Amino acid sequence: MTVNKPVQESWRPQTLAVRGGTRRSDFGETSEAIFATSGYVYEYAEQAEGAFKDEIDRFIYSRFSNPTVDMFQERMALIEGAERGRATATGMAAVFASMACMVEAGDHVVASRALFGSCLVILTEILPRYGVETTLVDGGDLDQWRDALARPTRCVFIESPSNPGLDIVDIPAICDLAHNAGARVIIDNVFASPLLQKPLALGADIVVYSATKHIDGQGRCLGGIVLGDEDYCENILKPFMRHTGPSLSPFNAWVLLKGLETLELRIERHCRNARMIAEYLSGREGLARVRYPGLADHPQHELAARQMSDFGNVVTFSLEGGKAAAFRFMNALRMIDISNNLGDSKSLLTHPATTTHQRVAPEERAHLGIDDGMVRLSVGLEDAEDVKDDLEQALATAFVGN
Repeated sequence: MTVNKPVQESWRPQTLAVRGGTRRSDFGETSEAIFATSGYVYEYAEQAEGAFKDEIDRFIYSRFSNPTVDMFQERMALIEGAERGRATATGMAAVFASMACMVEAGDHVVASRALFGSCLVILTEILPRYGVETTLVDGGDLDQWRDALARPTRCVFIESPSNPGLDIVDIPAICDLAHNAGARVIIDNVFASPLLQKPLALGADIVVYSATKHIDGQGRCLGGIVLGDEDYCENILKPFMRHTGPSLSPFNAWVLLKGLETLELRIERHCRNARMIAEYLSGREGLARVRYPGLADHPQHELAARQMSDFGNVVTFSLEGGKAAAFRFMNALRMIDISNNLGDSKSLLTHPATTTHQRVAPEERAHLGIDDGMVRLSVGLEDAEDVKDDLEQALATAFVGN
């Protein structure tokens, strides 16, 4: 097998997304091949021994590595500007592996409390079972970060923009505080995608993605990836993943490679549509609040503009009348689908308080601004006018007689 990477260092993101890390077999295929194999054969016993001792660089077992998965890992690392990446079966596998590989009993972890529900479960329920202490802070309050990081800390975990409230965290400032405490900083960059925000350039150490979202972008498969420097990925993360087995399948890796080819084109359209929808919703009667980092009235709009090249495709808004109004609105939708996924070519909408964050205590949801009237809209690639028309008729239905 040959590796086709003649001038990758000088390629721009869209070219990397199409060609980065491509490996071609002796058949010279144009499209990346799917190496649907669990194992690999050796010419002689000594070769197998050398491979397992890491004295020979070759594929051993697809739980460890696979040519198609390697292509996805390398392409993502090139786009992200990371030294190395390790792909996982899901985004949550990436989140868990990124932390679990380096913490042990007695360690301290600090995280912003505005997180996806499953991330909160890892931090507040699973890690504490193994003797790891977690401190949650309000992401925008630097004094809380200073207090929490006043003692040695193993790692810091942040979502920015956050799910579902779209809170923005000052990544460089928190990275400085975290590094002074001896911590590695992990950024869940899924809402921004690799194209709109570069956490490593902002000071972070590790970036995680649910590749299920924008990277696939068409609702076809699950996947995740952890990206960082050579030491972390090879000496800390790799042994953990090798022996616990959250492996990405070759087929899903191939689907994600195909998704990367159109990522820049899709993200540009996603952002354009989301801006139009956010502006349409802003100030509309019957809505208590509209949140989108690209709107001037977003509390961290200027910070988002400094850290991001555009503002993503997720818009959240709260209907006056709480859950009853939100459900009437959702049930009246004719085109937009009710689904808890995001980053899809189709516009998808969910009610966080009863889905993604239903396990979060009501008082904590209130603290995070997740009220019973809030819905999260992942704006898709349809004509934005059709999305607006569907929102308009559904909102009208929600408030009939109210």
